[in-house]
Amino acid sequence: MSIKRMTAVGSACVLLLTAVSPVVAEEGGKDQGDKGSFSAKHEVVYANLKPDGDQEKLYVINNFDIKDKGSIVDYGPYTSVQNLTDVNEIKQEGQKVEWTAEEDEFYYQGNLKGDTPLPWDLDVTYVLNGKEISADQLAGKDGKLEIKIKTTKNEKADASFFNNYLMQITIPMASSKFENIEAEEGTVANAGKDRQVTFTVLPEEEGDFTVTAEADNMEMESIEFTAVPSSMAIDAPDIGGVKNDMGSLAEATASIDNGVGDLQNGIKELNGGVASLYDGSVQYKQGMESLNSRSSELVEGSGSIQSALQQMNEAVQGGTGDVDLNDLTKVEGGLRELADSLKNAQSEIDDLNAQYGKANQALADAIAAIPGYNITEADIQALRDSGADQDIIDQLLETYRAAQAAKGAFTDAEGAFQAVTPALEQSSASLGEMSNQLYNVADQVGAGLERMDIAGSIAELQTGFDQLTSNYATFHQGLKQYTGGVAELTNSYEDIHGGIAGLTDGTAELEEGAGRLKGGTSELASATSDLPGQMQSEIDQMVEEYDKSDYEPVSFVSEKNEQINSVQFVMKTEAVKQEEKEEKKPKKKEEKGFFERLLALFK
Repeated sequence: MSIKRMTAVGSACVLLLTAVSPVVAEEGGKDQGDKGSFSAKHEVVYANLKPDGDQEKLYVINNFDIKDKGSIVDYGPYTSVQNLTDVNEIKQEGQKVEWTAEEDEFYYQGNLKGDTPLPWDLDVTYVLNGKEISADQLAGKDGKLEIKIKTTKNEKADASFFNNYLMQITIPMASSKFENIEAEEGTVANAGKDRQVTFTVLPEEEGDFTVTAEADNMEMESIEFTAVPSSMAIDAPDIGGVKNDMGSLAEATASIDNGVGDLQNGIKELNGGVASLYDGSVQYKQGMESLNSRSSELVEGSGSIQSALQQMNEAVQGGTGDVDLNDLTKVEGGLRELADSLKNAQSEIDDLNAQYGKANQALADAIAAIPGYNITEADIQALRDSGADQDIIDQLLETYRAAQAAKGAFTDAEGAFQAVTPALEQSSASLGEMSNQLYNVADQVGAGLERMDIAGSIAELQTGFDQLTSNYATFHQGLKQYTGGVAELTNSYEDIHGGIAGLTDGTAELEEGAGRLKGGTSELASATSDLPGQMQSEIDQMVEEYDKSDYEPVSFVSEKNEQINSVQFVMKTEAVKQEEKEEKKPKKKEEKGFFERLLALFK
């Protein structure tokens, strides 16, 4: 090489070194010994996910608002760091990160281990034509697609993010690839010429969502999960008017409960009166049956006496004188025995009448205790519109209608009930009159026997016997009519007693239903007694649960970091794409660099 060429190369090298040296000198910047400060730090956590939601790569972009330029210290378990602001060096010692800030804003990236726990566990499942399929097999497929996404709390991460962050899930779906997109709990919107499905997960909640669509030559961009603090303040609504309405409702339910209590007491008295009526009816029925069963004996005994009197009368009227005084004595005894039987029957009817009167009065008092309110359909509709329990309202109306039906039935049958007492009194009077007549006849027979001289008074005897036989025949006929009436009354009373028995069952069931109704209205009244206060408490609790405006951000990477202004999460799955075929390109001639071209000048 000639001296001339060497001189030229040397001169070129000197020029290059002279041009580079000022840059190297400037890289030193401000001395790192001067301490700087910052007013706020922002962290954005980026996570690259596999198509099924598993973590693959994790890094944090740290942004600082510099207050005083100089040395800044930050912390984080980074595997490596990279300056995104200038070419100054960032020193990393363990979890301590230090650099010199020379600008008003500074960015650096910190790379984390891929398995660093995020606040949420994310799971994405793909189902094609009813069968689960992996994402790497899904590209290019056709059919009915289901994308199932679940978000759950990761117990290994700081819980403050899960408890205070709002997550939005975005699924982009190209119109050329998907049709009939449906998302039951999400929003399907247009995004340019394509479609976009969005789901929202509230703080402290887990998500479970499904998107369905018809896929054609399936491809899909990344599913994005973004999480930011739910810092929106929620003002409690003004519910003064509603509270007044709820207060009126509470008063109405308390009034209903009191009314149902009065109704229950009235139905209880009604049931007691009906029970007493039934007991009295049983005794009355048994008494009538007993009286009816003895009627044939009375008629038969009376018939025997009538037959004996007729035979003796025939003998006396025939003038044969074959009259046996012992037969007359027997007639007298039979008359007195028959009169005693009628007297006993009269006493039984009087007792029966007294018992029936008490039972009937108890029933009448119980029926009268049922309020005669006229509740209109408008009143019923207003009660249904009040918000009270519809089952309780139905029971209340059923009880009201049953009580009014019982009251109406008694009113309709009241005449029949009241007719029983006069009938019993008439029967008692008839029995007493017939009994007295028999006693009188027996006395006449006995007196006649004492003073009668058969031999000297045949004419008198004939006249007396003829009159006695005639009178007794009339009595016997009346007795037969009376016993026939007793039989008819006994048979008729079977229907009345059956009705009373049915009424007893109905009022007993009514009392039981009123008890259940009272329990329901009492529960309703108790539940609504402090309804305005309960409503206010529920609203306060809801506001407290969803109002995260007092949340103070904390660093995701280290609790040592200060001045944290915001922390956000951006998590994206790998896109589902078909592999592109590589095209062979002609090799381009390699171009020489600057130094190579420079050296070539001297060759």
